[in-house]
Amino acid sequence: MSAPDTNIETQERRHAAPLTGMALGVTFAGVLLVGLIGWTVYKAGAPEGSETQIDGRTGAVTEPVEGATLTD
Repeated sequence: MSAPDTNIETQERRHAAPLTGMALGVTFAGVLLVGLIGWTVYKAGAPEGSETQIDGRTGAVTEPVEGATLTD
């Protein structure tokens, strides 16, 4: 059953503060999410040991030659 005498204007005034609070909460959570993503990207950096080469046929670790490129 619904309320027999519903006054929309009164209900809008009564719900204004909770709706504003929820909007602020969602906005704050969004700012925190963007901050977390930015911090994660900032702290990521290059993988450690990325200059070490592993031979795919034998699994042996080889050090790269100075000045060598992938086409050499």
